[in-house]
Amino acid sequence: MSNPAPMQRFVQLALDFLSGADEHAVAPPSAPVRHGSPPMAAEPMQAVFQPGVWQHPRANRRVQLAGCEVAYEFKRGKRRTIGLSVSHEGLSVRAPRWTPVGEVDSLLHSKSDWVLDKLQRARERSQQLALARTVWADGAPFDWLGRRVVLRLDPTHDFRQSGAVLDGTDGAQGGSAQPLTLRLGLSASASEAQIRDAAQAWLMREARRVFEERLAHYAPLLGVQWRVLRLSSAGTRWGSASADGTIRLNWRLVHLSLDMIDYVVVHELSHLRHMDHGPRFWDVVASVMPDHAERRRALRASPLAAGG
Repeated sequence: MSNPAPMQRFVQLALDFLSGADEHAVAPPSAPVRHGSPPMAAEPMQAVFQPGVWQHPRANRRVQLAGCEVAYEFKRGKRRTIGLSVSHEGLSVRAPRWTPVGEVDSLLHSKSDWVLDKLQRARERSQQLALARTVWADGAPFDWLGRRVVLRLDPTHDFRQSGAVLDGTDGAQGGSAQPLTLRLGLSASASEAQIRDAAQAWLMREARRVFEERLAHYAPLLGVQWRVLRLSSAGTRWGSASADGTIRLNWRLVHLSLDMIDYVVVHELSHLRHMDHGPRFWDVVASVMPDHAERRRALRASPLAAGG
């Protein structure tokens, strides 16, 4: 993240999908290395990975790591460290303009265990999401605030809530195993795209309602004021916060339980106190959410409930 001092109003902190896009920032040789990644595995990755190819769609460089060919995206820019970022697309490397290519290759070899582990995790994550993708049709299940919901097409229903109504919400937060029903005012011949658009429009309205409620609840407890909420559909971020008070939250969070939504809300609001992830930031988070580490782990482990 660039130095916020000269242009404070443009500073933004983002919370990535914690198992979807991991970044490891490495300090230049003249500074101590910052260990932001999980601990290295005890066994060498050669024992885990078979030789293969990892191909980023915008790859412009290649490197051999522990018997695997890794084609990665390489960019230079205004930054002070080399950053290694792994997402569902593959490995991306960002480096300062002055960094020699040989130094980048050396770093990749020294971090090969970390890189290959993250690539494998990202591939598994993509496979999980593909399997979890909702096929939007009559009777399709999906999650809302951690509760199972079943879609029903009902063209004869007298809807008064923008074409959709949720039935069976009594005790929706009480952990009942009984699924709810979302009735859409669509005909039985509606296409998958029409059903998806109608259901997701309802989900996005619900997301805004829930997020605004949670922001209003936690902001006074944290002693901050947010200015505007924007819904995001970013592929790798749960949320972000800007120093001007803008909070962006991924609308797909509405699929998850309120505990996980609250963690993201508190995380982003806490950035209005500290625009970094230093000890003081985590002290602010813990002041209203002592179990934030457990919630973070739960968020890391949960796949997105909706696809497309």
